[in-house]
Amino acid sequence: MTTLIAPRVHDIGGLEVRRAVPTLQLRSIGSFVFVDQMGPAVLHPGHGIDVRPHPHIGLATVTYLWSGAIGHRDSLGSDQVIRPGDVNWMTAGRGISHSERTPPPERASGHPLHGMQTWVALPKSYEEVEPAFHHHTMASLPELRRDGARLRVIAGRAYGMESPVQVFADTLNVAVDLEADAEIDLDTGHRERAVYILEGQAQLDGVDVPAQHLVVPADGARGRLRARTPVKAMLLGGEPLDGPRHLWWNFVSSSKERIEQAKQDWVAGRFGTISGDDQEFIPLPAH
Repeated sequence: MTTLIAPRVHDIGGLEVRRAVPTLQLRSIGSFVFVDQMGPAVLHPGHGIDVRPHPHIGLATVTYLWSGAIGHRDSLGSDQVIRPGDVNWMTAGRGISHSERTPPPERASGHPLHGMQTWVALPKSYEEVEPAFHHHTMASLPELRRDGARLRVIAGRAYGMESPVQVFADTLNVAVDLEADAEIDLDTGHRERAVYILEGQAQLDGVDVPAQHLVVPADGARGRLRARTPVKAMLLGGEPLDGPRHLWWNFVSSSKERIEQAKQDWVAGRFGTISGDDQEFIPLPAH
Protein backbone atom coordinates (compact mmCIF):
# COMPACT_ATOMS: atom_id res chain seq x y z
CA MET A 1 0.00 0.00 0.00
CA THR A 2 1.34 3.44 -0.96
CA THR A 3 1.95 5.74 2.02
CA LEU A 4 1.28 9.48 1.70
CA ILE A 5 2.74 11.76 4.37
CA ALA A 6 1.74 15.38 4.91
CA PRO A 7 4.59 17.31 6.55
CA ARG A 8 4.33 19.43 9.68
CA VAL A 9 5.04 23.14 9.23
CA HIS A 10 7.29 25.17 11.53
CA ASP A 11 9.67 28.14 11.45
CA ILE A 12 13.47 28.05 11.57
CA GLY A 13 15.17 31.38 11.87
CA GLY A 14 12.74 33.27 9.64
CA LEU A 15 11.90 30.55 7.10
CA GLU A 16 8.88 28.26 6.86
CA VAL A 17 9.91 24.60 6.84
CA ARG A 18 7.84 21.49 6.13
CA ARG A 19 9.06 18.37 7.95
CA ALA A 20 7.95 15.05 6.45
CA VAL A 21 10.26 12.80 8.49
CA PRO A 22 10.15 11.79 11.27
CA THR A 23 6.42 11.20 11.71
CA LEU A 24 4.35 8.50 13.39
CA GLN A 25 3.94 6.94 9.94
CA LEU A 26 7.63 6.95 9.07
CA ARG A 27 10.60 7.24 11.43
CA SER A 28 13.18 6.95 8.66
CA ILE A 29 13.61 6.16 4.97
CA GLY A 30 16.95 4.54 4.28
CA SER A 31 19.35 6.43 6.55
CA PHE A 32 17.31 9.65 6.36
CA VAL A 33 15.83 10.56 9.74
CA PHE A 34 14.93 14.20 8.96
CA VAL A 35 13.41 15.45 5.70
CA ASP A 36 12.73 19.19 5.53
CA GLN A 37 11.52 21.36 2.66
CA MET A 38 12.73 24.95 3.07
CA GLY A 39 10.37 27.45 1.44
CA PRO A 40 9.57 28.32 -1.24
CA ALA A 41 9.83 31.83 0.12
CA VAL A 42 10.74 35.31 -1.04
CA LEU A 43 13.05 37.04 1.43
CA HIS A 44 12.62 40.79 1.12
CA PRO A 45 15.52 43.27 1.22
CA GLY A 46 16.92 43.53 4.72
CA HIS A 47 15.55 40.11 5.70
CA GLY A 48 17.07 36.64 5.68
CA ILE A 49 17.38 33.42 7.61
CA ASP A 50 19.42 33.35 10.80
CA VAL A 51 19.93 29.89 12.27
CA ARG A 52 22.25 30.70 15.17
CA PRO A 53 25.13 28.39 16.16
CA HIS A 54 23.89 25.01 17.38
CA PRO A 55 25.38 21.51 17.82
CA HIS A 56 24.98 18.08 16.18
CA ILE A 57 26.19 14.56 16.85
CA GLY A 58 25.73 11.18 15.14
CA LEU A 59 24.45 12.43 11.79
CA ALA A 60 25.28 14.18 8.54
CA THR A 61 23.33 17.20 7.28
CA VAL A 62 22.68 17.43 3.54
CA THR A 63 21.68 20.79 2.04
CA TYR A 64 20.49 21.26 -1.55
CA LEU A 65 18.91 24.37 -3.09
CA TRP A 66 16.78 25.05 -6.15
CA SER A 67 16.98 28.80 -5.55
CA GLY A 68 18.67 31.25 -3.19
CA ALA A 69 21.83 31.11 -1.11
CA ILE A 70 22.77 30.08 2.44
CA GLY A 71 26.03 30.86 4.22
CA HIS A 72 27.41 27.96 6.29
CA ARG A 73 29.97 28.36 9.07
CA ASP A 74 31.10 25.68 11.50
CA SER A 75 33.48 24.92 14.37
CA LEU A 76 35.98 23.36 11.95
CA GLY A 77 36.55 26.79 10.39
CA SER A 78 34.43 26.15 7.27
CA ASP A 79 32.91 29.24 5.66
CA GLN A 80 30.94 28.33 2.53
CA VAL A 81 27.99 29.79 0.63
CA ILE A 82 25.81 27.17 -1.05
CA ARG A 83 23.95 28.07 -4.23
CA PRO A 84 21.42 26.24 -6.44
CA GLY A 85 22.57 22.82 -7.61
CA ASP A 86 25.42 22.57 -5.08
CA VAL A 87 25.56 20.17 -2.13
CA ASN A 88 26.77 20.87 1.41
CA TRP A 89 27.46 17.64 3.32
CA MET A 90 28.41 18.13 6.97
CA THR A 91 29.36 15.03 8.95
CA ALA A 92 28.75 15.74 12.64
CA GLY A 93 30.12 12.44 13.98
CA ARG A 94 31.37 12.93 17.55
CA GLY A 95 30.34 16.57 17.50
CA ILE A 96 30.24 19.82 15.52
CA SER A 97 28.51 23.19 15.79
CA HIS A 98 27.42 25.34 12.85
CA SER A 99 25.28 28.27 11.80
CA GLU A 100 23.30 29.05 8.66
CA ARG A 101 22.55 32.59 7.58
CA THR A 102 21.59 34.53 4.47
CA PRO A 103 24.78 36.00 2.93
CA PRO A 104 25.07 39.83 3.05
CA PRO A 105 24.53 40.48 -0.72
CA GLU A 106 21.31 38.47 -0.82
CA ARG A 107 20.14 39.92 2.50
CA ALA A 108 20.62 43.44 1.13
CA SER A 109 18.84 42.86 -2.19
CA GLY A 110 16.26 40.21 -1.24
CA HIS A 111 15.92 36.90 -3.03
CA PRO A 112 13.82 33.72 -3.36
CA LEU A 113 14.85 30.65 -1.35
CA HIS A 114 13.78 27.07 -1.97
CA GLY A 115 15.51 23.82 -1.13
CA MET A 116 15.72 20.77 1.05
CA GLN A 117 17.77 19.89 4.07
CA THR A 118 17.92 16.29 5.24
CA TRP A 119 19.66 14.49 8.08
CA VAL A 120 21.30 11.13 7.56
CA ALA A 121 21.87 8.99 10.65
CA LEU A 122 25.39 7.58 10.61
CA PRO A 123 25.83 3.80 10.96
CA LYS A 124 26.71 2.75 14.51
CA SER A 125 30.34 2.13 13.54
CA TYR A 126 30.63 5.74 12.30
CA GLU A 127 28.58 7.61 14.91
CA GLU A 128 31.75 8.93 16.60
CA VAL A 129 33.73 9.62 13.41
CA GLU A 130 35.71 12.84 13.21
CA PRO A 131 33.52 15.76 12.09
CA ALA A 132 33.99 17.00 8.54
CA PHE A 133 32.50 19.41 6.02
CA HIS A 134 32.47 19.03 2.23
CA HIS A 135 31.06 21.34 -0.44
CA HIS A 136 30.35 19.92 -3.90
CA THR A 137 29.53 22.22 -6.81
CA MET A 138 26.73 21.58 -9.26
CA ALA A 139 29.29 20.86 -11.99
CA SER A 140 30.82 18.03 -9.94
CA LEU A 141 27.55 16.08 -9.56
CA PRO A 142 26.53 13.45 -12.12
CA GLU A 143 23.50 14.45 -14.15
CA LEU A 144 21.17 12.74 -16.61
CA ARG A 145 18.88 14.59 -19.01
CA ARG A 146 16.38 12.79 -21.20
CA ASP A 147 12.85 13.27 -22.51
CA GLY A 148 12.10 16.34 -20.37
CA ALA A 149 13.65 14.88 -17.21
CA ARG A 150 16.72 16.20 -15.40
CA LEU A 151 18.14 13.95 -12.67
CA ARG A 152 21.06 15.00 -10.47
CA VAL A 153 22.56 12.49 -8.02
CA ILE A 154 23.13 14.42 -4.78
CA ALA A 155 24.57 11.53 -2.75
CA GLY A 156 24.95 7.80 -3.19
CA ARG A 157 24.09 6.06 -6.44
CA ALA A 158 21.16 5.95 -8.83
CA TYR A 159 20.41 5.46 -12.54
CA GLY A 160 23.87 4.06 -13.16
CA MET A 161 25.58 7.16 -11.72
CA GLU A 162 27.37 7.80 -8.43
CA SER A 163 27.85 11.09 -6.58
CA PRO A 164 31.33 12.16 -5.40
CA VAL A 165 29.83 12.92 -1.97
CA GLN A 166 31.23 10.51 0.64
CA VAL A 167 28.44 8.47 2.20
CA PHE A 168 28.58 5.95 5.05
CA ALA A 169 25.83 3.59 3.87
CA ASP A 170 24.15 2.76 0.56
CA THR A 171 22.19 5.92 -0.25
CA LEU A 172 19.52 7.09 -2.71
CA ASN A 173 19.33 10.89 -3.00
CA VAL A 174 18.41 12.43 -6.35
CA ALA A 175 17.12 15.89 -7.30
CA VAL A 176 14.44 15.61 -9.99
CA ASP A 177 13.17 18.29 -12.37
CA LEU A 178 10.48 17.24 -14.82
CA GLU A 179 8.89 19.19 -17.63
CA ALA A 180 5.14 18.82 -18.11
CA ASP A 181 4.23 15.31 -19.37
CA ALA A 182 7.72 13.94 -18.64
CA GLU A 183 8.00 10.76 -16.58
CA ILE A 184 10.61 8.59 -14.87
CA ASP A 185 10.62 5.33 -12.97
CA LEU A 186 11.94 5.62 -9.43
CA ASP A 187 15.33 3.92 -9.13
CA THR A 188 14.84 0.26 -8.16
CA GLY A 189 18.36 -0.46 -6.89
CA HIS A 190 17.66 0.33 -3.22
CA ARG A 191 15.76 -1.47 -0.47
CA GLU A 192 13.89 1.63 0.69
CA ARG A 193 12.74 4.52 -1.49
CA ALA A 194 10.43 7.50 -1.34
CA VAL A 195 9.77 10.64 -3.36
CA TYR A 196 9.05 14.11 -1.99
CA ILE A 197 7.14 16.46 -4.31
CA LEU A 198 8.29 20.02 -3.70
CA GLU A 199 6.09 21.66 -6.30
CA GLY A 200 3.94 20.85 -9.31
CA GLN A 201 1.14 18.41 -10.13
CA ALA A 202 2.44 14.85 -10.22
CA GLN A 203 1.19 11.29 -10.44
CA LEU A 204 2.75 8.13 -9.09
CA ASP A 205 1.65 4.99 -10.92
CA GLY A 206 -1.33 6.92 -12.29
CA VAL A 207 -2.54 8.29 -8.94
CA ASP A 208 -2.46 12.03 -8.25
CA VAL A 209 0.10 13.08 -5.64
CA PRO A 210 -0.28 16.47 -3.93
CA ALA A 211 2.64 18.86 -3.82
CA GLN A 212 4.60 19.22 -0.57
CA HIS A 213 4.00 15.61 0.41
CA LEU A 214 6.24 12.55 0.79
CA VAL A 215 5.16 9.38 -1.01
CA VAL A 216 6.43 5.90 -0.17
CA PRO A 217 5.52 3.41 -2.92
CA ALA A 218 4.14 0.04 -1.94
CA ASP A 219 6.55 -2.90 -2.02
CA GLY A 220 6.75 -4.17 -5.57
CA ALA A 221 5.18 -1.04 -7.07
CA ARG A 222 6.64 0.19 -10.32
CA GLY A 223 7.03 3.73 -9.01
CA ARG A 224 6.47 5.65 -12.24
CA LEU A 225 6.49 9.40 -11.55
CA ARG A 226 4.71 11.54 -14.14
CA ALA A 227 4.54 15.33 -14.28
CA ARG A 228 1.21 16.89 -15.23
CA THR A 229 2.82 20.33 -14.83
CA PRO A 230 6.52 21.14 -14.30
CA VAL A 231 7.59 19.27 -11.15
CA LYS A 232 10.41 19.54 -8.64
CA ALA A 233 10.97 16.42 -6.53
CA MET A 234 13.59 14.57 -4.53
CA LEU A 235 14.17 10.83 -4.30
CA LEU A 236 15.28 9.52 -0.91
CA GLY A 237 16.15 6.14 0.52
CA GLY A 238 18.76 3.43 0.46
CA GLU A 239 19.94 0.86 2.96
CA PRO A 240 17.77 0.67 6.11
CA LEU A 241 19.25 1.86 9.39
CA ASP A 242 21.24 -0.70 11.38
CA GLY A 243 18.95 -0.33 14.40
CA PRO A 244 16.73 2.29 16.06
CA ARG A 245 17.91 5.84 16.67
CA HIS A 246 17.11 8.30 19.42
CA LEU A 247 16.45 11.86 18.25
CA TRP A 248 16.51 14.75 20.66
CA TRP A 249 16.78 18.34 19.40
CA ASN A 250 19.79 18.31 17.04
CA PHE A 251 21.26 15.07 18.35
CA VAL A 252 20.93 11.61 16.79
CA SER A 253 22.38 8.49 18.41
CA SER A 254 21.81 4.81 19.00
CA SER A 255 22.51 5.57 22.69
CA LYS A 256 20.34 7.66 25.03
CA GLU A 257 23.36 8.09 27.29
CA ARG A 258 25.36 9.61 24.43
CA ILE A 259 22.63 12.18 23.86
CA GLU A 260 22.70 13.10 27.56
CA GLN A 261 26.45 13.62 27.27
CA ALA A 262 25.95 15.84 24.21
CA LYS A 263 23.50 17.99 26.19
CA GLN A 264 26.09 18.51 28.90
CA ASP A 265 28.81 19.22 26.34
CA TRP A 266 26.73 21.97 24.68
CA VAL A 267 25.94 23.66 27.98
CA ALA A 268 29.63 23.50 28.95
CA GLY A 269 30.78 24.96 25.62
CA ARG A 270 32.68 21.88 24.52
CA PHE A 271 31.52 21.91 20.88
CA GLY A 272 33.99 24.60 19.87
CA THR A 273 33.40 28.12 18.59
CA ILE A 274 32.55 29.34 15.10
CA SER A 275 34.95 31.91 13.70
CA GLY A 276 33.01 34.93 12.52
CA ASP A 277 29.80 33.84 14.29
CA ASP A 278 30.62 33.47 17.98
CA GLN A 279 28.49 36.21 19.54
CA GLU A 280 25.30 34.20 20.01
CA PHE A 281 24.01 30.62 20.06
CA ILE A 282 20.85 28.58 20.49
CA PRO A 283 20.48 27.54 24.14
CA LEU A 284 19.77 23.93 25.06
CA PRO A 285 15.97 23.47 25.03
CA ALA A 286 14.27 22.81 28.36
CA HIS A 287 12.51 19.74 26.96
